[in-house]
Amino acid sequence: MKAFSDLVFKLDSTTKTNERVSALTEFLRSANDLDKLWCIALLTGKRPKRPVRVGMLREWASEMSGVPLWLLEESYYVVGDLAETLSLILPPPKTSSDLSLSDAMNLLAEWKKKEDEEIAIEIKEKWDALTYQERFVFNKLITGGFRIGISQKLLVRSLSKLTEIDEPILSHRLMGSWTPDSTTYEKLVLTEDENDDLSRPYPFFLAYPLEEDPEELGKVSDWQIEYKWDGIRGQIIRRKGETFIWSRGEELVTDRFPELVEMAENLSEDCVLDGEILAFKNEMPLTFNHIQTRIGRKRITKKILENSPVIFMAYDVMEFSGKDIREQPMEERRSILETIHQKDGCHELRISELVREDSWADVAEKRENSRDILAEGLMLKRKSSPYEVGRKRGNWWKWKVEPMHIDAVMIYAMRGHGRRANLYTDYTLAVWKGDELVPFAKAYSGLTDAEFRQVDRFVKKNTIDRFGPVRSVKPELVFEIGFEGIAPSSRHKSGIALRFPRILRWRKDKPASEANTLEDLQGMLEFFQQT
Repeated sequence: MKAFSDLVFKLDSTTKTNERVSALTEFLRSANDLDKLWCIALLTGKRPKRPVRVGMLREWASEMSGVPLWLLEESYYVVGDLAETLSLILPPPKTSSDLSLSDAMNLLAEWKKKEDEEIAIEIKEKWDALTYQERFVFNKLITGGFRIGISQKLLVRSLSKLTEIDEPILSHRLMGSWTPDSTTYEKLVLTEDENDDLSRPYPFFLAYPLEEDPEELGKVSDWQIEYKWDGIRGQIIRRKGETFIWSRGEELVTDRFPELVEMAENLSEDCVLDGEILAFKNEMPLTFNHIQTRIGRKRITKKILENSPVIFMAYDVMEFSGKDIREQPMEERRSILETIHQKDGCHELRISELVREDSWADVAEKRENSRDILAEGLMLKRKSSPYEVGRKRGNWWKWKVEPMHIDAVMIYAMRGHGRRANLYTDYTLAVWKGDELVPFAKAYSGLTDAEFRQVDRFVKKNTIDRFGPVRSVKPELVFEIGFEGIAPSSRHKSGIALRFPRILRWRKDKPASEANTLEDLQGMLEFFQQT
């Protein structure tokens, strides 16, 4: 654990890409193959499930440290991170340990089969032999909260530096449903085998938000312009008579969309399509809430299929007739995609409509009106561009419409996490229903650090009641809340759920009495339902 915890703290202590790549490359160079494999798995989000209840960890740490459980809980509210809190309150280690990363991961797997009493003995033994840094990382692994803010692109760059294998090849090899239990470092990273995994998707090409004037992009004729849809980005893979559907989060979701599997079985050529899975009915997209009912279920019932039918809105093709065509220009790939659609298109397979305008002013007008067809805005793709890996500037841009917005009153506040653990930064917002304030959304981003500190002072001076880490406050502060979508919801008191709510600005110029009403929100909802 020492080498891996040193790596974690080095990666966390700098934002410089070269320093991070160097630290990661050095760890991979010196680690054994099992530790390499687990490091790759953890940094690509393949975390094992938590083997023990966090409530038990709290009790065991309290027993071992002599810190009362209530004080541990209060400390947790201040620190904001359970793994760090436990590491800080535990007494200094009495021994040392040569526990490796793979040893730790094997322990986690074994604990799933053991009783709590046996796990408690082993965890306390490990805590008593690990330094603070090692404990912190170890605790992160145990609680299932291990995350490091580095991109897969950085990991691939480090592996490329170590192995001298090209980055796009490595990116492709790391995709798919592999786990450290199902492969080896040699097989995953170093071995080339075209038939190794028929289901393996390609790394997605991601667009940057367009913040500049589109006129600076050059001639409109150089760009392929499409609508941006609010669904689940996915790849449909058809190879050697088999079909696989992957989400952008690298989750295999084939069984959630049987109608898309049936559609893919009718494709006349093997291919890999990139596009958006959309809930779709009466020739119009449905809300994102409809598609969520498909993702969250292990069994797709007849009722779900009827209420939330889906289509695949294809907008690119990366593989055709068994050949990787990502290096071909966007314009050529689009032509191949149109051929596939003309030959094999059906109700469930659509092709993204192109926006054909002669000027950026006309394109801008299309963008402004895109919400009328329940689109999020436009995608701008350079016709000469290849299909690249990850998020890169220059060739693909997303030009979204401005968010919907509403003025709301803060009624609850909760402490944040990480560097904001000592500040109240997570807010519950409400709108008026007659003389009552009805909560409808939570938001925790959009203010500057200085503004968060100002709100924190207000919260501490104007607390009405306390509920653990949450404070009820005087309903005085008004914030403009932006959001991407709105849908009915039986789980919320307001009857409404927002998509991606965040704070746009603090309305210091507006008293709470002038905030919006639930009727205003219902009016927005009705507009979209009618659309």
